Amino acid sequence: MSARAIAAHLKRGGLIAYPTESCYGLGCDPRNRNAVLRLLKLKQRPQRKGLILIASHYDQLVRYVQPITLPEQATLKSDGTKVITRLMPAKSNCPRWLRGAHDTLAVRLTAHPDAATLCHRLNTALVSTSANFSGGKSVRTNAECCRLFGAQVRVLPGRVGKRKKPSTIMAWRDGKIIR
Repeated sequence: MSARAIAAHLKRGGLIAYPTESCYGLGCDPRNRNAVLRLLKLKQRPQRKGLILIASHYDQLVRYVQPITLPEQATLKSDGTKVITRLMPAKSNCPRWLRGAHDTLAVRLTAHPDAATLCHRLNTALVSTSANFSGGKSVRTNAECCRLFGAQVRVLPGRVGKRKKPSTIMAWRDGKIIR
């Protein structure tokens, strides 16, 4: 599927599943409230928990998080190669449907080739939550995604990374590991 077709699908509020570092991710356009709420309902995930955004470049996150310096941007990029998601201070206008009950937003500059290429070609951050039902086993293949979600989600082909665990979640300010 072309980037143009995926972009049109996302603009219409569509959901996608795509390979990430440890499993297939379930995503949508983070600017589309209805799409995010559909994703949360499909996953049976409470909104208060918040979501992760992935991006290929910091510029795709600037509308959501407080500004950071160039050295801090380099840290964020390095964290992506280590599969670290950071809880960063959210901008005051960052939607509640993304950050849940928190003043932070979970973000990662993904180094996974398929996920990074997807964000790059679409020139946007994407919601990235594991493609499963809340508390269920993570899905590692596009065939499993198709079986689990059927026509509700457009499943993109690709290979999941070798990582066995989901990303480490770390606080931006003090480096405390949350997960």
